[in-house]
This record gives sequence, C-alpha cells and structure tokens, in this order.
Amino acid sequence: MAAYGLYTHIASNKLRSVLLLAGLFLLIYVLVFAGALIAEVMLDSGRTVNFYLAAATRDLVKAVPVATIAAALWIVIAYFFHQKIIDAVTGGHDVTRKEQPRLFNPLENLCISRGITMPKLKVMESDALNAFATGLNQRQYAITVTTGLLGALSDQEIEAVLGHELTHIRNGDVQLMVVAVVIAGVIGFFGEMFFRIFFNNGFRLGGGSSSSSSSSSSNSDRKSSGGGAIFAILIAVALIALAWMLSQVVRFALSRSREFLADAGSVELTKNPDAMISALRKIENRGELPRATSAVMEMCVDNPREGFADLFATHPSVEARVQALVKFAGGHDPGPLALPSDTAPDADAPTGDDATVPATAGPWGNHPTPAPQPPPGPWSSNPPGPPRHG
Repeated sequence: MAAYGLYTHIASNKLRSVLLLAGLFLLIYVLVFAGALIAEVMLDSGRTVNFYLAAATRDLVKAVPVATIAAALWIVIAYFFHQKIIDAVTGGHDVTRKEQPRLFNPLENLCISRGITMPKLKVMESDALNAFATGLNQRQYAITVTTGLLGALSDQEIEAVLGHELTHIRNGDVQLMVVAVVIAGVIGFFGEMFFRIFFNNGFRLGGGSSSSSSSSSSNSDRKSSGGGAIFAILIAVALIALAWMLSQVVRFALSRSREFLADAGSVELTKNPDAMISALRKIENRGELPRATSAVMEMCVDNPREGFADLFATHPSVEARVQALVKFAGGHDPGPLALPSDTAPDADAPTGDDATVPATAGPWGNHPTPAPQPPPGPWSSNPPGPPRHG
C-alpha cells in the first residue's frame, strides 16, 4: 500500500504494523524449526537429511503453541515496558513545566491548536543535538530532548523540532518503529541463543549413533548419514541467518519518506519553515548518542549512523530534507551552521595573568615573552613620577 499523502501514510503505517506483527510470528516459527534441526542432529548425527527434516517438522508442530505464547509474551512486555527500557538505556527522565518551560509551553500550544493529547516530556543529559518520540498509545507517548539541543537551538527552532516529533506521533510512525524494534529484538535474541547453544557445546559431526556404528551399515550409508547431518546443520544456519536478515530488512524497509512528512508536518504546525531548516542545519552531524542503541537512533530527528554506501540509512540526508523544505515550503537555507561550541577555546589554555604571548618566530624564538603589563595608574604599586616641564 503506497502512501501518497498524510492520511494514506497513516493508514499505511497501521497496516504495516499489523503485517509486521504477523511476520514476527512467522519468523519465530522459522527459528523454532531451525532450532529443532540443530537439536535432532545433536541427539543423533548419523541420520539422513530427510529424517532430520521430518523430525524437525514434527517438533515444530509440537512447539507452535509454546512459541506463540513466548512471542505474545514478548509483545506484552514490550508494550508495557519499552519506555522504561529506553529510559534505562538513554538516561531520559520526566520534566515538569516549572523545570522546562521552553519545552512545555510550545508543545502545549501545538497540541491545543490541533486537539492532540499532549505527550510526556523527557530530557536526556547529553551534549548531542537530537530528539525522539516513543510510545504505543496516548498514555505512553513521550518526546525526549537532549540538553545539548536545548542549549544550542532557539525557542522557534525547539518548537519546530517538537512539531516534527509530534507529527511522528500523529502519523503512527512511532508505533511502527517500536514494533519493528520488537521484531528485530526477538529474532536477534533467539538467533544468538541457538548459535551459542550449538557452538558452545563443541558439537562435531559424525559423532556416531547406534545406527551409524551398526556393523550392518555400509560405507555408503555412513557417508550419506554424515552428509545428512551436515546438510541439516547448513539448512538450520541458513534459516537462522535468513530470519535475522529479514528482521533487519524490516527496520530498513520502513519508508524514509516518514522524515519528509514529519518535517512538513512541523511546518504545518508552526508555520515557520525557516525554523525547521535552521534546526536541521544545527543538528546535522551533531546528533550521535553514544549510549543509544541503533534502534533508538532510528527514532531520532537525525541518525548520523549511515549504512553501507547509504543503502541501509534509516533517514534521508539533512541536505535532501532541507532542499525539500526550500522547494515545497518556501524556506530559506542558510547552509551548514557553526555553533559556538565548535570554536570554543581550550579549557586547559591559560588565561588572565598566566597568559603569555606566543613565542616569536626565529631560531631563538622558543622562549615565551611575558604578556604586556597594564599601564600604571593612580593606585598602582609603582606610581609614575611627577610630570616633566619642558
């Protein structure tokens, strides 16, 4: 379902969320089948590949109820506790109107103007310039802003960033991203678990079961049995790798147009395209959150962690977003902006009376010259002598 406008984009996100949840269960079943293949080979490594496939299929049928309950439990945990997990990773904490009026007042005005329930506000202690929205329903929605963003952006630019994140909430982008993160987490967890169980047990193929060690078995039977175990393991590894790759593709396949729409939504709310453009220019290449996982970075205003050759980037470039705002919203691009912190003096550099003038050039210029002293005044320790009369 292609999204050509705001409302079709919202409907598309809802449909994608349902499909992603269905895909989660399908990938879980694939992992269970792969795990059953590995278990069957570890129990008896002298069978044919057809035997392992049939046995794993029977195991899958028996394990489907357990796997379904486990996947549903994971979704329930993510639904109720995902915000606490994100706060634990990023260090975000709730703030009040009294603590952050620069955040509360503009966000409240934006919500009132569109009849939207106001999300919670959180602040993350970080010098990075970034913000992100989280939540799966109106009671959970929250917008987290870094202290670096608060210190570097003007009030109008902060309002534009809040409008951007509020649009993500309105459009259902936040729900879609949280579901995608849950899927990637489930598949990554079980995939790693299967690999650790398999390799940590030091399993060796051709370990001889009673059938492979039977005196009545021919040499060709032994070879085919060992080959069956090898092929079964290769199939299991391929399935686990495929499930993991698909879970990652889910995250990268989410339309990057959501960022363009969020920028446009911010302009619609604030009626100030220049503020959104200047905010993006200030945030550009300054949004890296060291403690945040890649899943959190994908929900931020800007994600500086680019994929290979930009093929797997979750955000369009700031340049592309700015040009879209210039073209379609009539904004003005000031170009890349430097912040005062970019040219701040070295904190360790001496100041005041300890400062010295740089050494003069030349072969003997390695001795610093003392800083010039202020001219003597009426309260100086060495007052000037009486004036001369010519």
